[in-house]
Amino acid sequence: MPLIPKRSKFRKMQKGRNRGKATRGNMVTDGDYGLQATEAAWITTNQIEAARVAMTRYIKRGGKVWIKIFADKPVTKKPADTRMGKGKGAPEYWVAVVKPGRVLFEIQGIPEDVAKEALRLAANKLPVKTKFVVRENKVGGDSDEDK
Repeated sequence: MPLIPKRSKFRKMQKGRNRGKATRGNMVTDGDYGLQATEAAWITTNQIEAARVAMTRYIKRGGKVWIKIFADKPVTKKPADTRMGKGKGAPEYWVAVVKPGRVLFEIQGIPEDVAKEALRLAANKLPVKTKFVVRENKVGGDSDEDK
């Protein structure tokens, strides 16, 4: 089952522009390792699902996987051999808008070399260049454990 919204306020959306770097979702928060996009793109539901399947097949029921992107933008297409005009086409598929720096997938509970290979297989299914990132534990601050 594709990852699409259950319902949306509007059926169609404008293209928009994908400029700048990701300010949100650009750090590994849930898992130990992540796959971070290094360029901007639209990632379709089929590509997200293919990457997830490739990853989970490789880790064979071990570890936990988080999908940190969601396809919430409808892309429309007019039928083939249709003349210009007569309005906007019908929604064809859904995409997640990804900016450079966005963490796409996170993984936990497996060794680093296994995680690296699993995320490499997932990256091969995606239309963006990516890099393997490791979670940085926050150091400093006044927590109760330090006292």
